[in-house]
Amino acid sequence: MAPSKQVAAAGSNAPASIDSAQTLKASKALLAHIKKASKEKAETSSKRNLLEEEEGDSDQVIWLTLTTKRHISDKARLQPGKIPLPHSLNASDETTVCLITADPQRAYKNIVASDEFPAELRKKVTRVIDITKLKAKYSQYEAQRKLFSEHDVFLGDDRIINRLPKVLGKTFYKTTLKRPIPVVLKPKARKVEGKKAKPQKKEGEVNAATPAEIAKEIEKALASALVSLSPTTNTAVRVGFSDWTPEQLAANVEAVAGAVVDKWVPQQWRNVKSIYIKGPETAALPIWLTDELWLDEKDVIADAEGEARALKAAEKANIGKKRKTVDSSAEQAESPATKKSKKDDKPKPESNDDKLDKQISDRKTRLRKAKATAAKAAE
Repeated sequence: MAPSKQVAAAGSNAPASIDSAQTLKASKALLAHIKKASKEKAETSSKRNLLEEEEGDSDQVIWLTLTTKRHISDKARLQPGKIPLPHSLNASDETTVCLITADPQRAYKNIVASDEFPAELRKKVTRVIDITKLKAKYSQYEAQRKLFSEHDVFLGDDRIINRLPKVLGKTFYKTTLKRPIPVVLKPKARKVEGKKAKPQKKEGEVNAATPAEIAKEIEKALASALVSLSPTTNTAVRVGFSDWTPEQLAANVEAVAGAVVDKWVPQQWRNVKSIYIKGPETAALPIWLTDELWLDEKDVIADAEGEARALKAAEKANIGKKRKTVDSSAEQAESPATKKSKKDDKPKPESNDDKLDKQISDRKTRLRKAKATAAKAAE
């Protein structure tokens, strides 16, 4: 079955459907290929890699890549967006979570340790640290690397999430793998007589939600796919692992593709060029392709019009720069051959052979007299 090529009508943002059968077929083919490649790699390898499992690379990440006709955003977003998934990427009991909160740290530690907080989730939250302690303990690069390697997921209070890039630096933000995920830890506004009212904070109390609300927010973040937007036409989102079933992978692919297009792609499906799924070292398998290569006719520029625009842009770029006079530029443009020809065109003095013969004769006479004088002196 060929990839789906359904497109919204021109000038409309009506959603284009993804073929579920094509998505499932691509998922089966991709997972089978990864399994086969891992098996062949294990058989051909002469040395056993102790860092890998016995079954090979059974937990490789599966990516959904979305290509648009125009850029999705005009700047890089350091805070990832969240898309709820049917099958969580962090369902393993061995997943470790670091929760970065607002001050004070002790209050949020007590919330995680309370009986109202789910015991299974408490096992995953291995560290709770506030922004002040984070700046004091992890200002050095080596300490940041250690913190980065100790936890699988990092969650950040949305009140201090904008301060984390300066604190954690390139250790966390040079890739999108473990960027802190924003979570809401403050109490939600309550409705009083049909209107939202801010919660009344008593003296000495911490502005934090209840343990049940915080646990729900953490579980929501762990069960979501993360979308990191940048000024480009290609966006990649993790949607599953190679040890999943094709049905699980296909369900996540459909959920992520629809949510990304609806939330973050300008003009939605009319701006989408293609959607693929791939592994870390595999080819990309298409699940959706468009029949339109551009959004509007103005996106297609004729050659003559493009040259005119390029010339106009070059003229604007030269505005304000010092220019040489026409005469000097013309002189510099002259080739060496032209300058040489000008020298050759100058009139040369006419030669006088009679005068030259007389000079030669006089010189010979002087030489004969000198020889005769030298001969007499020798006698």
